[in-house]
Amino acid sequence: MPRPKSSNPRTRVTNIRLTEEERSEFMKAASACGFDSISEYVRHLHFRNQSSPPPGTNNDFKKKFPAKTVRKFYEAEYGKILWGDSRAYALNIAEPASVDLIVTSPPFGLVRKKSYGNEDADKYCDWFRPFAEGFHRILKDSGSLVVDIGGAWVPGQPTRSLYHFKLLVMLVEEFGFHLCQEHYWWNPSKLPTPAEWVNIRRVRVKDAVNSIWWLSKTPFPKANNKRILQPYSKSMESLLKNGYKAKLRPSGHDISTKFNRDNGGSVPPNLLAVANTESNGSYQAHCRNENIPIHPARFPSQLPEYFIRFLTNPGDLVVDPFGGSCVTGVVAENLKRRWVCVEMSEEYLLGAKGRFVPQLQPLLRDSKMSYQIPAPCSQTVDENEIKLFEDGGRKRPTKRSKEKIDSASQENDA
Repeated sequence: MPRPKSSNPRTRVTNIRLTEEERSEFMKAASACGFDSISEYVRHLHFRNQSSPPPGTNNDFKKKFPAKTVRKFYEAEYGKILWGDSRAYALNIAEPASVDLIVTSPPFGLVRKKSYGNEDADKYCDWFRPFAEGFHRILKDSGSLVVDIGGAWVPGQPTRSLYHFKLLVMLVEEFGFHLCQEHYWWNPSKLPTPAEWVNIRRVRVKDAVNSIWWLSKTPFPKANNKRILQPYSKSMESLLKNGYKAKLRPSGHDISTKFNRDNGGSVPPNLLAVANTESNGSYQAHCRNENIPIHPARFPSQLPEYFIRFLTNPGDLVVDPFGGSCVTGVVAENLKRRWVCVEMSEEYLLGAKGRFVPQLQPLLRDSKMSYQIPAPCSQTVDENEIKLFEDGGRKRPTKRSKEKIDSASQENDA
């Protein structure tokens, strides 16, 4: 299949004079970062070190994303799907200070390109700036911005990109948002990736957590954690039933008699355990019946449900600027919140209609499902038999050593 023509081809060549020693050092550095050439490595360094857009760029955002690029695609009782660029919606269509909650999962800054159009990790903050400006414009002072964002790996080495942390710092320091609290989404069903460093070289563990940044325009957005209580543990139920003697704990916490009070449930931690395993719902059936591509990066409905219940009231306006298959919209519709989902891909929107037609897809009701995390080092191993990789995984295992690793992996999985 021929390579598609670029809209911005690289037709200019620049020569850099280097000594043989300098060239060798550049090639080593490029190879260590997963690049095949010095030019790719230099381009990587250039974009990584660009910390801010050219002066005056922000003033051009409204002109660059006109309202005419967005049109209505579908309307439900409480909300609507818009087809187009959400930057145009946030900068030119939505009323200022009109939105109570923006909850979304933007394309992640990945090294490998995915079918749903992710962005380059090194350029991510520059790409996100017009969105950030629009979000700040339309969000109420009492509203919240919730961003689910996964991490990425540095090309060719077992180290992590900092792009999602840089995004957080940019939103706070450059756009004036406040970090209310970070949350983490643990997906128990996630496969052990990246395979190269987890399964083959065995120098990293499974990457199963997404960061969720909860931000706001002021330090005091509206919220109430009594909306999202979880069931008490068996030990807490026993304590409530049999009583608890008030005393000072070794940690220094003074546990009073109020600890015996039944508040209807316990306050959840900021670790959200939700398996992303839905594969046979009405959305998938609609897509298969209509021969429509299924969105490959959907987040589970329990994530937007958690934040919508926690941070909004019925009738409030919820916006998802990266609507995808409109998971946020169908949750908001069920919870009687006004909502807007904006998405650029018509294919994904054709599939999203299956969440509303012929009938509204109900919320999942397996919310009482819980997941167990084994205690660290709970599997007994012989350290004399299991040696450390002294090179840190720099070299791939030989075929013989890989067979030993695979055998050990099968034993552990069993």
